[in-house]
Amino acid sequence: MANHASAKKRVRRNEKRTDVNTSRRSRIRTFVKKVEAAILAKDPDAAKEALKVAQPELQKGVAKGIMHKNTVARKISRLSARVKSI
Repeated sequence: MANHASAKKRVRRNEKRTDVNTSRRSRIRTFVKKVEAAILAKDPDAAKEALKVAQPELQKGVAKGIMHKNTVARKISRLSARVKSI
């Protein structure tokens, strides 16, 4: 357990950041699931719209430091390829 005041503050800060990052990651996953649901439904218009909304959310995850940029680039690439193949 933390004994110094600065270490105790760090623990509090880390808990807050964990909550924020968890909600952001969950939000990103929700947008990706919407794209995948549209792909499975074979609805090209809905899939394109869902992808258009999901891309900025994924990029925001990179900007906030939640996800690695190459991971997001790979996800966007694979999703867009699946949307094209409908």
